[in-house]
Amino acid sequence: MKKRVRIPQAYIKDLLEEKVRLYNTAAFVESDPVSIPHLFSKKEDIEVAGLLAATIAWGNRISILRNGRRLMELMGDVPHDYVLNHSKQDLSRLRTYVHRTFNGSDCAYFVTSLKNIYRNHGGLESAFTAAKGARLKECILHFRDIFFSLPHNARTEKHVSDPSKKSAAKRLCMFLRWMVRSDRKGVDFGIWKSIPSYELMLPLDVHTGNVSRRLGLLKRKQNDWQAVEEITAVLRTFDPVDPVKYDFALFGMGVNQDLEK
Repeated sequence: MKKRVRIPQAYIKDLLEEKVRLYNTAAFVESDPVSIPHLFSKKEDIEVAGLLAATIAWGNRISILRNGRRLMELMGDVPHDYVLNHSKQDLSRLRTYVHRTFNGSDCAYFVTSLKNIYRNHGGLESAFTAAKGARLKECILHFRDIFFSLPHNARTEKHVSDPSKKSAAKRLCMFLRWMVRSDRKGVDFGIWKSIPSYELMLPLDVHTGNVSRRLGLLKRKQNDWQAVEEITAVLRTFDPVDPVKYDFALFGMGVNQDLEK
């Protein structure tokens, strides 16, 4: 990896704020997986579409968007109603679905588990709500326990990250950013109130990790949960209320190679 850019600490926050303003706009939506839940207006549709879109959000972006839209079509473009009322025949149609290693059997289990969550656990927001004052890691583990409480193939577990096993849980952190943050910029939804924005953790991936290291904000070399905690703690010193807004800056700078210009 290239050497870190020697930017004085006093300017880093201003740089990130500038890049947040540049990238955290409605124009960001069209080419991002968040465009899938933006197809809907009902809270529960947004939640279901958001979780599924985040789950397949790795690999080629064009493929992610294409397969995300195809999945919504397979669900009749009414994802919450489909989850609650699908028949065995409806579920069988999902068996043909595939996105990289996320296959039809994984998809069918997701729908089955989501039905259980909405019928018996108060919905997705409640499933992510652990004890009062719980940190985000505990919220994710609480959800994961409920999600896999039904009989399932062990292979499906890899599609729901486990931060207790050091995973950075990038896609779940991204999904939670979508649901929780509310800044009226037209990207994140802000429809969940049980988790405060200051508890969110940075969706750490290759782009956000590399830019963070080049700016001297992240020392840990692995993109794991420990690194997520390290970089998010730094971002909270810049904005203790809304630290993950800097996801837009770090990701945008990485994708657009801003530090190379």
